Amino acid sequence: MTRNIFLVGPMGVGKSTIGKYLATEMKMDFYDTDRIIEDKAGVSVSWIFDVEGELGFQEREEKILEEITKKNGIVLATGGNIVSSKKSRILLSSRGEVVYLRLNIHTQLERTKKDSRRPQLSAKDNLFRTLQDLQDQLTPWYYDIADHVFDTKDLSPKNVACSIKEMLAND
Repeated sequence: MTRNIFLVGPMGVGKSTIGKYLATEMKMDFYDTDRIIEDKAGVSVSWIFDVEGELGFQEREEKILEEITKKNGIVLATGGNIVSSKKSRILLSSRGEVVYLRLNIHTQLERTKKDSRRPQLSAKDNLFRTLQDLQDQLTPWYYDIADHVFDTKDLSPKNVACSIKEMLAND
């Protein structure tokens, strides 16, 4: 059986972009939980958050994760908060190798401050505080399920993907 690679980490770390490069490098199929949810719902993640709230979105995310992690030989980019669900953490850690992509808070702020598609950041007065609170809440869970931790530092997404491929090959 071919292994699965699941990318977790905070919003803005580049899970989707890195995941596409990694899938290409490793000749695997690429999936993105947020895109799958949007495709199935026919609406944006922001719309789902507005109408169904975070719990409604989380239920959709768990259902998609249950389905997609049954596949073999995939690279999966996950939503930043996916680890807040115990069910999602169990699915990720039991069905593939989890790579936690780390990002410092200042870089995350730069990458997300103008992105209106991120529902947890809309209408927030203190973006830094919001991101810090999310990081404080989620980081222990990222570490808890991670098989590998990779600091993205100032590397390009393609360089990160190549480095992850090399790291996994040396396992």
